Amino acid sequence: MLTKRHFIISSAALFSAPITVGTAAAATTNRAMWDAWDAQVTPAGYDPKTTNPWGVRQRFLPRLVEANPNLRAGDIHVDAVARYLYHIQADGTAMRYGVAIARGNLYEPGTYSIKRKAKWPTWTPTANMIRRDPELYAQHAGGMDAGPSNPLGSRALYLFVGNRDTYLRIHGSPSPRSIGGRASSGCVRMIMPHINDLYEHVNTGSVATLYPPEELVTAKS
Repeated sequence: MLTKRHFIISSAALFSAPITVGTAAAATTNRAMWDAWDAQVTPAGYDPKTTNPWGVRQRFLPRLVEANPNLRAGDIHVDAVARYLYHIQADGTAMRYGVAIARGNLYEPGTYSIKRKAKWPTWTPTANMIRRDPELYAQHAGGMDAGPSNPLGSRALYLFVGNRDTYLRIHGSPSPRSIGGRASSGCVRMIMPHINDLYEHVNTGSVATLYPPEELVTAKS
């Protein structure tokens, strides 16, 4: 259950100007493969409450929980301390999912608008990612085709501030064992069948609030 502490903490995120690298159009997503890819990443007999071939901790499987009062239905809240994402329902409940957040200071708490959704998205690393880890990302400077091994996985929710794309995403991950940890270069990761479920219920224009991680909570308490 969300606690009052997690929702009274707020922090304005500071961003440098985003820099694009390569040509996103070079990467493609093959719509004819979407159903096959969905089947590939979804375990047989999938039950969100119990299916766990990934070996994540049981608490990170989807659960319907009570939400804090006065939260707007449809919005998303990410508790970076507990590694939970909550999608608020109209009846005062929330669907809770386990997530991984960014490592170190790459995680950027703040309030964002979801202005785009994509199934089986393509991916292009940012200039900063390439500068930090050229051995990992330089080869994909021109973009990476969609598919089960793409870092954005099966679905992505794109986070904006105003009309500016922050290059932060809530997305599926081909590394499900990272859930519960700190692994990404800025985004919020989910297990692919979990975000596939979430994706169908999230509308563009919804708000996603990313709360501070443990080191900032400790510093302010």
